[in-house]
Amino acid sequence: MITQRLGMRFAAQLRTQVQRRLASTEHAGENAFVRERRHVKEHAAVTKELWRKISLFVVPPTLILAGVNAYNLWNEHWEHWSHMPPLEERVEYPYQNIRTRNYQWGDGDQTLLYVFPQTLT
Repeated sequence: MITQRLGMRFAAQLRTQVQRRLASTEHAGENAFVRERRHVKEHAAVTKELWRKISLFVVPPTLILAGVNAYNLWNEHWEHWSHMPPLEERVEYPYQNIRTRNYQWGDGDQTLLYVFPQTLT
C-alpha cells in the first residue's frame, strides 16, 4: 500500500513536470507561428511610428494651408460679389426661376430651404 501510494505520487509529479515542459516556450524551438507573430509585432511597431509621425508633422501644416486657402477663396468670392449690382437691380431672364406650379408651403414662391429655418425661430 505504501509503495502504491509512492508510485502514484511519483507519477503525478512526473506528469506535472512533463506537462510544464510541453507547455513552456523555453524548451520549444522557434516555429513558423512564433516567427510570424514576431514579424507582425515588428511591422505593427514600424507602422505605428509612421502614422504617429504623419499625424504630428503632416496633418497640422496641411490643415493650416487648407484653412488659409479657404480664407483666401472666401475673400475673393465676396470681393467679386461687391462689384456686382444688388440682387434687386439685376435683370430676371425668362429661363431663371422656371416653375410650373407653386410650392406647397409658405407663400408658394420660396423654396423649402428658405422657409424651414424661419419656422424654427
